[in-house]
Amino acid sequence: MKSIMSVSVFLSLFLALLLCGQRAASGSRNLLTGVGLSGGSSGTALTMMSENSNDECDLVMNYNITDRCGFVKRTPDCDMQDGFLNYLDLAFCLLRPNLYPLTITLCVVWLFFLFVILGLAASKFFCPNLSAISSSLHLTHNVAGVTFLALGNGAPDIFSAMAAFSHPHTAGMAVGALFGAGIFVTTVVAGSVALVKPFPVASRPFLRDVVFYMCAVFWTFLMLYRGTTTLGETLGYLALYVIYVLTVIISAFIYNRQKNSVNTTVQSDSPFPELNSSDSSDDDDDGIHCLIDEPVQQVYESEYRPLLPYSESTSHILLSSLNPVDNRRWRRKPLSWKVFKVLKFPLEVLLLLCIPVVDPDKEDRNWKRPLNCLHLITAPLVCLLFFQSGKYGNKMIQDQFPLWGLVLLLGLFLAAIVFCTTTNDHPPKYHPLFALLGFVVSAVLISAAASEVVSLLHMLGVVLSLSNTVLGLTLLAWGNSIGDCFSDITIAQQGYPRMAISACFGGIIFNMLLGVGLGCVGQMIQTKSNVQFETEGLLTWILAASLGLSLALSFIIVPLNNFQLGRKYGIFLLVFYIIFLVIALLAEFQIIHT
Repeated sequence: MKSIMSVSVFLSLFLALLLCGQRAASGSRNLLTGVGLSGGSSGTALTMMSENSNDECDLVMNYNITDRCGFVKRTPDCDMQDGFLNYLDLAFCLLRPNLYPLTITLCVVWLFFLFVILGLAASKFFCPNLSAISSSLHLTHNVAGVTFLALGNGAPDIFSAMAAFSHPHTAGMAVGALFGAGIFVTTVVAGSVALVKPFPVASRPFLRDVVFYMCAVFWTFLMLYRGTTTLGETLGYLALYVIYVLTVIISAFIYNRQKNSVNTTVQSDSPFPELNSSDSSDDDDDGIHCLIDEPVQQVYESEYRPLLPYSESTSHILLSSLNPVDNRRWRRKPLSWKVFKVLKFPLEVLLLLCIPVVDPDKEDRNWKRPLNCLHLITAPLVCLLFFQSGKYGNKMIQDQFPLWGLVLLLGLFLAAIVFCTTTNDHPPKYHPLFALLGFVVSAVLISAAASEVVSLLHMLGVVLSLSNTVLGLTLLAWGNSIGDCFSDITIAQQGYPRMAISACFGGIIFNMLLGVGLGCVGQMIQTKSNVQFETEGLLTWILAASLGLSLALSFIIVPLNNFQLGRKYGIFLLVFYIIFLVIALLAEFQIIHT
């Protein structure tokens, strides 16, 4: 399934390359014709154009091939400070101009691996640790579903949006990604769920989620229309999410109280209560991707549990805990899964070395004494080296001792204490603290990978003459949402379509409100001024209008059909997304314009 992501990314980039190649060629011809200079004065004309413009980095493709490197180096807008690599310098200075196809190919491969890192860090480390934290805090499923677990599922979207909002010129990418992901999830994902498993949707949770999402979209539209937002408005924007969480909790409390008054029988303790109830989605499990496999995993592992107790050696525990491949599952999986697993293997091993995972559903809570002691060394180093794209990696203490050296010594000291005071068989009482450590490290890595994705997409937009908005609504939105698409379809196939449709709407509310809200707050703190939005003109309004129209149609059509989501409705949603995508691309290439 994951291989489909790479195919879709490659095809979309290939089509964009063909279309933009024609556009760039025609644009360069118009530029040379409009200059109308004789002799060898074209370079002078280009220099004058640079002096009269705002020196935006998007103008680099209007220059001669030999002048592009100099333009990138002297233009402040081309200085990418939010990532480890300056991809514009890589494309225009380090690699030869005639190697643009190779540059694009390498960037696509690197983009694919960045998306893999985002997915692995979120699903295998960030989300499970958030589940452990919510379990340690004894949170109900309602609160955990719309807070911690929703954060786990939406981490790539939120961190990508925050990274994009860090620079005014890439803010359009964040808007495009959030709006594009919203349209993709509410049309393609919801439509696919309806096609796979027609079902009656829970009325009250569906209307509640659609209304809150329409409010969030309308509020975002107002900020884009004005082109700016203040701190007070941004805090109110974040407060809308708090109101949504309180509404979920109160509605669930009222529903459970009414249910208990009617039915006084003792309900069985189940991880997913009342799955067959018409209002079962009141127990919003927006973090269902974190939880859906846990009962199955627990039963699966119990079949292979040894009958007689035995004690493993420390070295064997370390080696087995660093092996992400289950030999029993390997034999049952198809070839495509095995190929993708081989590609992910080095990344998974590196992440296992750096990020601890606490699993409250296991008897030992996933306590691996040698590996957890190693985490006390590697995890702080990873946080230091990857936080804010390595800003503190070379920092010195009084210009004499590196900061990473001090962190390494402290990690060695803590690891030695834990190793000497614990055993392999029983986790210590403070083991839940490793979930907090794993949460912090995975959040730092997701943030770093998201910054690289945004920087890389910005470079591709410059090279291919694509706007940041269209990159956000296509590549960034697809890359961050394709995992949710397959997860929700799988949940629907397993007989839980209401759960899948609840995750479709509940998760994107969280992503938009926190992605835009925290992104704006972060930029305000950095610039100490109000946030300014640089919209992409007609394309931005097409995005906002399409998302609002899809939500409005769902708000009208679904109640008219007695809250039945059938195959006709699923086909309608898929056709709607295709029409939207065609119109957006026509606007991007200025075939339709104001």
